[in-house]
Amino acid sequence: MAFRQRLHKPGWKLLGALLLVAVIMAAGWGVQKAARQMAFFRVRRVEIRGARYLQPSEIIARMKIDTLASLWNDLQPYRRRVKEHPQVADASITRRMPGTLVVTIRENLPVALVESRGGLLAYDSVGTQLPIDPSRTNLDLPIVASRDPVLLKLVGAIRAAEPKVFARIEEVRRTGRDEILLTLSRDTSETPGGAVGASNRALRVRVPVGLSVERLADIFPVETDLARRQAHVDELDLRYRDQVIARLQ
Repeated sequence: MAFRQRLHKPGWKLLGALLLVAVIMAAGWGVQKAARQMAFFRVRRVEIRGARYLQPSEIIARMKIDTLASLWNDLQPYRRRVKEHPQVADASITRRMPGTLVVTIRENLPVALVESRGGLLAYDSVGTQLPIDPSRTNLDLPIVASRDPVLLKLVGAIRAAEPKVFARIEEVRRTGRDEILLTLSRDTSETPGGAVGASNRALRVRVPVGLSVERLADIFPVETDLARRQAHVDELDLRYRDQVIARLQ
């Protein structure tokens, strides 16, 4: 009778719940251990998702999956090896029965090509050189004159916030300590007949260091107005607060 009364006390109920959880976990661990030994659950396929510039074969090779590896093996070593690749920002790995590993990666995307003695090199927005060969991969990216973290950060921010501007950037360089020059392709949609004359192949845009990326969108209404008036602009200057200065040809 006394024992039954003890079972109804809160402490005994908690102990019983913990014992039940322990039994379930032990049973699950035993089942998983047994599954690791079954040929039915061996890894036979690896599916790569999210790769844009990386080759799936490169990711699979980096994982170093043994031919007898089970789907129920610890996935963290595989994930760690994938994340060590300089092109990979993050990675996750999930299982799909009976023998497929699904690897989802998020790449460090290149934002610019930087001039070097050996040719053009791909860089991301934080100044990391990426293992992408521009001679083998079609990279439609702006050229940055030097590995300047300020310029790379600006280009990365433009890509994220103003893709229409980013798509037109041809070159970015400093022209002073606090001044940056962007060279943009012409917006042919604003040109009569969609043609671009020999003297209108590029539009220079001067901006100060630290410019808000959203401010670059101010060039669009100015371009539209100048095109309507058939004025040929050579340069737009955004260095002055709340103003866009147009210098005509």
